[in-house]
Amino acid sequence: MVRDGYFYAAPLIAVAVLIGWLTNLAWTIFPLALAAFFLWFFRDPERTIPQDAGAVVSPGDGKVTDVSPVMSGPVMSGNVKLTRISIFLSVFNVHVNRSPITGTIREIRYQRGKYLNAMNRASAEENEQNIVTVEGDGQTVVFKQIAGLLARRIVFHPKVGDRLERGQRVGLIKFGSRVDVLLDASATLQVKVGDRVKGGASVLAHLQPKAELAAAGNSRSSERAR
Repeated sequence: MVRDGYFYAAPLIAVAVLIGWLTNLAWTIFPLALAAFFLWFFRDPERTIPQDAGAVVSPGDGKVTDVSPVMSGPVMSGNVKLTRISIFLSVFNVHVNRSPITGTIREIRYQRGKYLNAMNRASAEENEQNIVTVEGDGQTVVFKQIAGLLARRIVFHPKVGDRLERGQRVGLIKFGSRVDVLLDASATLQVKVGDRVKGGASVLAHLQPKAELAAAGNSRSSERAR
């Protein structure tokens, strides 16, 4: 349980007790039901983290709504081709976020913005969001915590320079939201649009270390030269 659940639920339980003492017990149903919802919403289940080499795990629970090629633009130096995987988190999903890979945080950039519906493609660029760049095993992965129509607060605990483990809890987005993962276009995808994923447990893709990619590229160049 994320402690925020207690912060939301405790006052409602106190209100229910006061209402029950001053009026009729029937009037306590609404605040108690709302308190129960908050305790359930802020649940934080344990997950079995995959140990496959190069695995990129989902940073959140939800439904894959987009898998598409994009250019890195402002999220990464240069202008290289990436693959973006978008995951929509409804109010019924676990909202604790986890690191997609093992590595070191190179950049954290908070961007103020709109609160468009997280299912809207424009939300990836225009909504309030937290953009985190993690480098590990010679690969760089960017993941975004994106606010949605109901989300009004993004929480992220680590700092630049911190080392993260794959599947490590890093924060949460309160209420409906979206997470995007941007990774090298050479990644071998393991999910498609419509798949349901679990944060820290579901493998989105497998990455090759940059050294292996460079070796493969040199090998192809040598073959063409012959």
